[in-house]
Amino acid sequence: MRMPSHSSRRYMEFMRAGALVLPCLFATAGHSPLVVAQGQPVAASDRDRLHQSDEWAEIQRHLPDPATASPQRLELEADILRARRFPEDAQDYYKYALARGGKAPPLLNKLGLAELEMHNVEFARAYFQRSVKLDRKNAEAWNNLGAVNYLDRMSAQAVSNYKRAIKLDKRQAVFHANLATVSLELKDYSRARHEIAAALELDPQVFEQQGTGGVAAHVLSSQDRAQFCFELAKMYAHNGLEEQMLHSLAMAAEAGMDVQGEMGKDPALTRFVLDPRVLVLVRNAQLLRAGHTATVNASGIGASSPTQ
Repeated sequence: MRMPSHSSRRYMEFMRAGALVLPCLFATAGHSPLVVAQGQPVAASDRDRLHQSDEWAEIQRHLPDPATASPQRLELEADILRARRFPEDAQDYYKYALARGGKAPPLLNKLGLAELEMHNVEFARAYFQRSVKLDRKNAEAWNNLGAVNYLDRMSAQAVSNYKRAIKLDKRQAVFHANLATVSLELKDYSRARHEIAAALELDPQVFEQQGTGGVAAHVLSSQDRAQFCFELAKMYAHNGLEEQMLHSLAMAAEAGMDVQGEMGKDPALTRFVLDPRVLVLVRNAQLLRAGHTATVNASGIGASSPTQ
């Protein structure tokens, strides 16, 4: 299916990222993705090729009979197929599970995830919409619906979807992280700070993790990315997480922010303004923006890659 032209760039960036929530971990050029994704997409035309592999031959030997297997067994097999990057075959087994009486809302949600892996954003939206229509309390499906709405630049709808997900399940850090990001893009800084704090309280590593879970897709401008990373740095500083604070400050600096000037405005960050580690990350950011490949470390020795 052809994706809408205005969402294709966002979609490809977040699917390539293959990560849970990574707003501050990517290069500063262009846009930066914030993602919860299941893995690299597999084009529909690849199905026959994949079926020629030794892996598929081994999988096929153990596939349950769609006519006799329980819906739970069929759903489990679909989950395995999706995890092993056979999304179209996974879809078949989710549909078999539905036909055998499986619970429709979670199965429709998983069908939507499989569609996203094949770049079919509109089909994914339709599945997520059907899921929440059948079960208004399906927090994960509301979160995923927010993701596809964000992909299509429907930010107001995405905010509404994420708020619904949080209302249903306040303990999911990633829901708060997603709402924080879209709020920042809409310049609702108060809401963004509130949601960042809530996400970090639930899971201090939520902005550092690699991908497991549902779907969220966000692309930030350089300015918004810098602001987001700086807000993260403030939250990390207030929670005594210096390593994460320094990493976020580095990303904000590389995105163009005068972090030392901004740090002086926050009590938790002021004492770090002249910290040697901050001086190094600021200098590295200046070198990177100037197009230099070499950076420095805390002892002043040249390095070949940016500060991690």
